[in-house]
Amino acid sequence: MRPNDGDALRSRLRDLRGATGLPVVFGGVADAQMLVLTQQLGTRTKGLLNLRVEPSCGLGGRAFVEQKPGTVDDYASARSITHDYDGPVVGEGLRALVAAPVVVNGRTRAMVYGAIRERVRLGQRVVDVVRDAARGLARELDIRDEVDRRVRMLQAVRAEPAGLPARDVEELREAHAELCSIAEAVDDVALRKRVRAVGDSIARLGDTTSDVSVVLTERERDVLAQIACGCTNAEAADRLAIGAETVKAYLRSAMRKLDAHNRHEAVVAARRAGVLL
Repeated sequence: MRPNDGDALRSRLRDLRGATGLPVVFGGVADAQMLVLTQQLGTRTKGLLNLRVEPSCGLGGRAFVEQKPGTVDDYASARSITHDYDGPVVGEGLRALVAAPVVVNGRTRAMVYGAIRERVRLGQRVVDVVRDAARGLARELDIRDEVDRRVRMLQAVRAEPAGLPARDVEELREAHAELCSIAEAVDDVALRKRVRAVGDSIARLGDTTSDVSVVLTERERDVLAQIACGCTNAEAADRLAIGAETVKAYLRSAMRKLDAHNRHEAVVAARRAGVLL
């Protein structure tokens, strides 16, 4: 099951509040038509909770469409936005606000807001931090989308008769190597475990005979997966976010366990043993 995107948003909001000192932060996840505010920290009322923000309406609706951060010094009197949501915003006592869209593959997927209950011009540093929080969430949602795509591919493969065409096997190998890399970029522990589990499921699809006497560590399998896709040690290190010497160490260890004399033999032996796709 995909982790709740709202939980990821709330985590980003907590970090944002700590980094900026903004008394109020809130946000929501969007669909193709509108934004729904579902997360809030530091609020005194429930007026913003579950508020539905239409594209182009209010500060968030404008940022939704323009796909860039927007600010106002005094929400109630701002001339750059519509005032469809003055009731809940002013009722919360908010005056200076910044809204930053979470854009994934050209589509606004969520919105991150920061606010102060005073009329003040928000500094560029604050705006930049809010924007960076939105970008960080965008990267996480992008990773989650990619994991979902891999899961769908895995399910489709499982539904096919045994004996995959060579082209499909090669695509699965690429998918396995890519998931090893994606796992290293995930901060969310639960999501990282899910990425790993999907990668392991893909690896088990190979038409191999398992040899339980060969046991590779998670890192050794990760390195071999990159090598199997033609990566050099330096390229594998970059994709796995580890040092080139560390890659060499894991590769040597895997070769020793597989009784292989070079990287090519190690990949072949790992596939034959059923520990690598």
